[in-house]
Amino acid sequence: MNDDSIEVHGAHVYDATGAISEPIYLSATYRHPGFRQSTGYDYGRCANPTRAVLEKTLAMLERGERAWGVASGMAAVNIVLMLLAPGDHVVFGSDLYGGTVRLANEVYRRYGIEASYVDTSRLDCVEAALRPETKLVFIETPSNPMMLVSDIGAIAALAHARGALLAVDNTFLSPHFQKPLTLGADIVVHSGTKYLCGHNDVIAGFLVVREAASELAQRIDRLIVSSGPMLSSMDAWLMLRSLKTLGVRVERQAANALAIASWLRTQPRVQAVYYPGLPDHPDHALQERQATGSGGMVSFKVESAALAQAMLGRVSLISFAESLGGVETLLTYPRVQTHAEMPAELLRETGLDDTLLRLSVGIEDVQDLISDLDRALHA
Repeated sequence: MNDDSIEVHGAHVYDATGAISEPIYLSATYRHPGFRQSTGYDYGRCANPTRAVLEKTLAMLERGERAWGVASGMAAVNIVLMLLAPGDHVVFGSDLYGGTVRLANEVYRRYGIEASYVDTSRLDCVEAALRPETKLVFIETPSNPMMLVSDIGAIAALAHARGALLAVDNTFLSPHFQKPLTLGADIVVHSGTKYLCGHNDVIAGFLVVREAASELAQRIDRLIVSSGPMLSSMDAWLMLRSLKTLGVRVERQAANALAIASWLRTQPRVQAVYYPGLPDHPDHALQERQATGSGGMVSFKVESAALAQAMLGRVSLISFAESLGGVETLLTYPRVQTHAEMPAELLRETGLDDTLLRLSVGIEDVQDLISDLDRALHA
């Protein structure tokens, strides 16, 4: 099946009732037919039928064989870092979600895991950062919030040549636009709260790997069953509901984002626009080669911090709020919200400053959104 059909039907199997909507199994435990006999479900922390259908659906979309639904995007990132051992080294992109940096620096550093941060849109920087003890490369592409695009296939080759894994945070594009496993990545992670949910009403995370029988899949499965960050059955059902409209949502968001990014470039008070769908984005060709769309995220810099901060209170249709990926357009101030705890040296390196705004473009009428931004810019 193609993605549009997978998103609607997924791994749903009709039961005796013929129910179109997947049932919600709220049971914490399951009755066994007899000694050493099982229905395949024993205890809700280990497996749940509703969550299992969601996980199979997401694995299908990412072209993998095994996926896990967990309680948040950060829970998914945490599981990836739990694969490491004291003395291991990880290479991160220098431009990525601040919570990932906080987890690596404040938690895993205490357990003897060292992290380096480099511009992963430059292969020479990635190659120079790799060490004999490097066991993981972790990237976002496009990156948050500067929209740097990293070559997944080339980085996978560099990592694998040195015995390291490549994990790709695919939150910004979703599997509808980008499938890192097909390009060489070993693990895909998502904050399912964002585009996969799309309605700003579920906190969820996902991990996906290529082969269900691999040693990597077995290690991840053991870590998740042992640490218990499972997604609830109710949230799993809400996510199944959301995935049905993933394609129509993200296609509309991407079209709106391109129109807004193009308009922003014509505004004298806007100093820079970051969107990989723009033809003059430095990595536009790479973006088109490894993805089928550029997503709904647009970052831009205005002429002063005072203007950026004033715009947050001037928008009306658009909401000043954290998060991204929902049908409602959100305006975020990364310097004090999503990236407040980023080390100063990383902020300087990426160019993330107090004039930068990040726009998560929704599915509203694009002219209404442009009018709202126009008023906020010029009020």
